Amino acid sequence: MNGAANSPVWKLSIYENWLIAFFLLSVPLINPWIRGDGVGYYAFARSLLIEHRLDFTQDWLHANSSFQMGRLDTAGNIPSEQYTATGHLDNHFSIGPALLWLPALFATHEGVVAYDRLGGHVAADGFSRPYVVTMGLATAIYGFLALWLAFRLARKFVPERWAFLATAGIWLASSLPVYMYLNPSWSHAQSAFVVALFLWYWDATREARSEKHGLIPWLTLGCIGGLMMDVYYLNVALLVFPAGDLVTLVLAEPAAREMRGSVRGILAPGAVFGAALFVAFLPTLIAKKIVYGSFFNFGYVEHWYWNSPALLKACFSSEHGLFSWTPLLIFAVAGLFLLRRYDRRMAICSMVAFVAFLYMLGCYQDWHGISSFGSRFFVSLTPLFVLGLAAFFETVASHLPARESTAVLAGFIAVFVLWNAGMIFQWGTHLIPARGPISWKSAAYNQVAIVPAKAEGVMKSYLTRRNELMNRIEQEDVEQLKLDPSAGRKQ
Repeated sequence: MNGAANSPVWKLSIYENWLIAFFLLSVPLINPWIRGDGVGYYAFARSLLIEHRLDFTQDWLHANSSFQMGRLDTAGNIPSEQYTATGHLDNHFSIGPALLWLPALFATHEGVVAYDRLGGHVAADGFSRPYVVTMGLATAIYGFLALWLAFRLARKFVPERWAFLATAGIWLASSLPVYMYLNPSWSHAQSAFVVALFLWYWDATREARSEKHGLIPWLTLGCIGGLMMDVYYLNVALLVFPAGDLVTLVLAEPAAREMRGSVRGILAPGAVFGAALFVAFLPTLIAKKIVYGSFFNFGYVEHWYWNSPALLKACFSSEHGLFSWTPLLIFAVAGLFLLRRYDRRMAICSMVAFVAFLYMLGCYQDWHGISSFGSRFFVSLTPLFVLGLAAFFETVASHLPARESTAVLAGFIAVFVLWNAGMIFQWGTHLIPARGPISWKSAAYNQVAIVPAKAEGVMKSYLTRRNELMNRIEQEDVEQLKLDPSAGRKQ
């Protein structure tokens, strides 16, 4: 174990201060807009906050143009086929992100209402600037907290400098920045946060949960796990961590052997965890019951191919493959195998969770994410990638001269960060298509010949004339969808 793990929880190391400083410097990059899938996610928060019911009509009418295509008729009205049997709009997105946004949005709403009473003129409708800025800032903070918790977990096993480099690398060379800053109304940064919280708490309470009367940690872990699935359903793969503990508790641990005579001692942890998990997942079940008339109708019509998962495509396809778009993650996943040198149980559970997540995604009809930067689904596994990359760096550093290891690995990270920044630029400005496969030859050419020439001007526009830039990008997206309407069947 690394010595930093024994430092007080409230005391920040120099590396944590650097992470905080970088996050504060990155705040101007937050793009407070609601677009695509984000319309559906944010609709839950706005409708509950403003209308106190799940009425998404105004959200659909205020949505961006590409989201409205196929959902509104030529007169700008919502056709009857968009409604479910219960009379609600077909909003199949998860309610979990709204649960995470609501505390901050509630405070903002109260502030807007108070300001209006004093003579201000800001619409208290959930769409005005204060609400959208709050949503964007909250998402960025959740994304940062995911990274910070992952850093704190990684430094338990490796020196802090490798945990820091791994955190910085995943932060800047994965799909996370797109959904932490550019598309904050989507669910992925929040998903990374709840997964990080789940893993951090799982690790922090290992000893407490192995004790005979350690049921409170099981209760808390179940609540976090339920929220984790409220945010993103595929996060069910992370339940392998407590499942492994329950198996170990019964079959392997000495304390478990002493409790074999007590059925309660064996069954109680699983029962408490399962009950808490179910209760915390109730917001999803209740929302589905209201919208679709059934607790178990999640609103998705896509097919799942359980016997023929597209595993290689999900990893290496030019259509948003995990490793082909964000190649640093190859080393992060490889590092999960190396993690067993430092914590065997963490390594095994991490590898199983990754494989389970990959399998479920590969079985999904839209494994490519349609409109996606890289494989956005895997943003949920950000903390696992930080752990794996930290273990990879520690292993590599052990074979390098001590004085050179930090510089070598920092340079290694910089290459992937620059590549990722160029790809984000290309994707965001439609130099490469947002949907469908891309040409790697064209992408590589753009990285060298186009991106450096245009980056300064676009970045200046992003910081000073953002609305104009976003409107132009949205219009280009609409034009692309008009050429291929089938590509926009779901954003």
